[in-house]
Amino acid sequence: MREVRLSKRASKKLDKLLHYLETAWSYKVKSDFIKKLNKAINQIARYPESAEKSAIVKGLHRMVVTKQTTFYYRFNDKSITIVTLFDTRMHPGKIKDQTRF
Repeated sequence: MREVRLSKRASKKLDKLLHYLETAWSYKVKSDFIKKLNKAINQIARYPESAEKSAIVKGLHRMVVTKQTTFYYRFNDKSITIVTLFDTRMHPGKIKDQTRF
């Protein structure tokens, strides 16, 4: 199984999202999201090619966590890097700005 890492951008976006979920909704909503996120991360750790390739950004894969949240990642033989989390309600063209290496 490969090691999964978060980029600085993904880490910041995740912190903001978790804070939002807890303050605007509830601790339970936040906890449920974390469970779904962990399930998605475990899936790509075992099977990194199981998520579809991104049609917008070449070289990345796209994993849907919830209807509103998707993350983009890249991988090599040893590790997986989650590049960014993306709110699917945003304009899809903005993903290119969020995934520049």
